[in-house]
Amino acid sequence: MDISYHKAFSEKLARDMEYKRYGFAGRPFIVFPTSQGRFYQFEDSGGVASLAEFIDTGRIQLFALDGIDSESFFNKGSDFAGRIARHEHFFDYVRTEALPLIETTATASNGGRHMKPIFGGCSMGAFHSSNFVFRHPHLASGLIALSGVYSARDFFGDDRSGQIYFNSLLDYLPGVTEPSILKRLRSLRLIFCCGQGAWEERMLEETRELEKVLAAKKIPAWVDYWGGDVAHDWPWWHKQLPYFMSRWLDEDLKDRLH
Repeated sequence: MDISYHKAFSEKLARDMEYKRYGFAGRPFIVFPTSQGRFYQFEDSGGVASLAEFIDTGRIQLFALDGIDSESFFNKGSDFAGRIARHEHFFDYVRTEALPLIETTATASNGGRHMKPIFGGCSMGAFHSSNFVFRHPHLASGLIALSGVYSARDFFGDDRSGQIYFNSLLDYLPGVTEPSILKRLRSLRLIFCCGQGAWEERMLEETRELEKVLAAKKIPAWVDYWGGDVAHDWPWWHKQLPYFMSRWLDEDLKDRLH
């Protein structure tokens, strides 16, 4: 497997940021880490290996982003305003610094053909990836979100002041009415999945809430619930990742051939 490591100073975050790329060609798949995870977590936890068949055959090239959750959502030593401001700097880094570099690399590896990325992640990675895609749908082709929460409740309680509101998908999505934004959201290939076993209670609750909001906004999405033995843990995500990636790519191929 082709693997490369990238490190650059981020003006938005005033610190070095890192990511790893796996693969040589194909649709970019940009992955956010789980809670307080780093860019190497997805590989160390077996996520990369679970998608090896797609990476090694050039169907996807995977980019594992770094995270700063310990400086934002999980920074209990900072007030709410400081924590959410730091997260906004992180999203600015992803949008204006990391993503342009990733897209330049991916386009060159695809013979000059630009392919908008799929975003995804597990647990906190599902929270971040879904939030990023719904805030910037013009930058994405789709989403694979596994076992996520989709509101800011667990981090900020009932506070929705300032930018907290715009990082709580279950709160801001019902208020999206701009036709151009809804049209773009409805064009994306969106996949959400949650197990119904151990440690999935909060995620299951919010996935069900999100399913209702998506239906009310007429945004097509595949929302899938796995069985009562399916826990909030990597062994199950290793099964879900290739299952959903295969179907995402098959649907993408059908669309491009028609």
